[in-house]
Amino acid sequence: MANLDKKLVNRSLRAARVRAKVSGTAERPRLTVTISNMHISAQLIDDVKQHTIAAATTVGAKKTGTMTEQAAWIGAEVAKKAKKAKITTIVFDRNGRKYAGRLAALADAARKEGLEF
Repeated sequence: MANLDKKLVNRSLRAARVRAKVSGTAERPRLTVTISNMHISAQLIDDVKQHTIAAATTVGAKKTGTMTEQAAWIGAEVAKKAKKAKITTIVFDRNGRKYAGRLAALADAARKEGLEF
C-alpha cells in the first residue's frame, strides 16, 4: 500500500512540476488528458481565460473496444472539435504520465486528425 501511495504522490508532483511550466492560450490551448481505470477524457483549455474550448470523454459514450482503441477515438474527437474552433497547434499536458499506451494512442490519433503538438 505504501508503494502505491508513493507512486500516486510522485505522479502528482510530476504533474504539478510540468503544470507550472506549461500554459495554454487561446491560440495554442493546453490539451490535458485524464485516464482512469474505466474512462478517458481530454480537454483543450485556455489557461488565460480559464475556459474549456473543447472536450471529449468516454463517460456516457456507447463506444466499445479496448481502452487503447477508446483513447484513439477520444483523440480523434477532440481534434475534430479543435478544428471546428479553428485551432491547429496545441500544448500537450500528459498530467504526469508516461508517453506510452493509451496516452500515446490518444496523441497519435489527434496528430493524425491534424493537430500539431
